[in-house]
Amino acid sequence: MAGHDEKAIEKEIQAKGLNAPRLNPSMIDAVIAGEDYHVFPGTTMTVCALKLKNGFVVIGESAAASADNFNEEIGRKIARENARNKIWALEGYLLREKLAFVSVDGRPGTVHKS
Repeated sequence: MAGHDEKAIEKEIQAKGLNAPRLNPSMIDAVIAGEDYHVFPGTTMTVCALKLKNGFVVIGESAAASADNFNEEIGRKIARENARNKIWALEGYLLREKLAFVSVDGRPGTVHKS
């Protein structure tokens, strides 16, 4: 799954000294407070609901095209990965929003002048 690629990319980022404010995999994992799964009866549709520490819930899903290929464990992994990927976008937006409201002198509350 993407976890291996994610670790390799993180290692490369660190090796290149790219240390400006950014997200990393452990930061994404740190905002997850809980998870629940549901497989809809008679289907291959698996849904993962990741509850974040602030109470927000992010949903990921997976489904096998053929019932013969359905495996609940694999469905859970894919649905969780899909939900977790959405957290990257949300946390990325939040970080960018925070960075936009820091002035040149580092004081919060003023829009950064580009």
